[in-house]
Amino acid sequence: MKNSLEAVIFDWAGTIVDFGSFAPTQIFVDAFSKAYGFELSLEEARRPMGLGKWKHIEALGQDPDVGPRWAAQFGRAMTDKDVSHIYETFIPLQVERVGAHSELVPGALAVVQGLRSQGIKIGSTTGYPREVMQRLMVLAAERGYQPDCTVCSDDLTAGARPGPWMALACVQDLAIGSVAHCVKVDDTVPGIAEGLNAGMWTVGLTLSGSPAGWTLAEFEQADEASRQAVRDRVAPAFEAAGAHFVIDTVADLPFVLKAIEQRLSMGQRP
Repeated sequence: MKNSLEAVIFDWAGTIVDFGSFAPTQIFVDAFSKAYGFELSLEEARRPMGLGKWKHIEALGQDPDVGPRWAAQFGRAMTDKDVSHIYETFIPLQVERVGAHSELVPGALAVVQGLRSQGIKIGSTTGYPREVMQRLMVLAAERGYQPDCTVCSDDLTAGARPGPWMALACVQDLAIGSVAHCVKVDDTVPGIAEGLNAGMWTVGLTLSGSPAGWTLAEFEQADEASRQAVRDRVAPAFEAAGAHFVIDTVADLPFVLKAIEQRLSMGQRP
């Protein structure tokens, strides 16, 4: 088998669509408020981003800021029943509003088209459940983005991120010969862990996605000093997690893929 790339597996919100990953984060805030009258900040809502949504809510209940505040308000720690109630509140809100944040990240479509022209397959994984993705996939397809497979956080009994299972399900769906010939691209640390645990090359995104928290307009208007400040804030977490490469947005991916191809040609593995 040739040592060359076979597939790139993309995250969705913050990576390919929804530049600042606002659809899920704002709706976590709204779901906590609607379900229990509990105030959650947008910054707090972002902290576990990349996990499946039920696990995300559970992680918020264990957050060192959120957990004590919850206990003070309700006289007890958050329970699985509470998590499920918030989740059941979250899902219809997410389905209803996901269309408002379905624009493609600038450059994403050109990158995908370039990969297809080289015969590289396109996989995708997401922290969204299938019910939300059914809506988002239709909207993305209308904008020209249709990955070869999409694996959702509730598709597999084994679970979701940071485990390898969704990424490995893409490997199986796409009939990939070697996980070392795959690249996982994500804007969150759990998404990078997913790729690493699956034995893939990994690429973290600093200026799009949840950690940066910028709208597209804010990104486009930012000067270089502002962009560098965000890189300096976001990149260390990706580097500490073991990401092989860290770039600004998915538009910069072709340069990284050339470097990975070079490493593969020399027999290197992730």
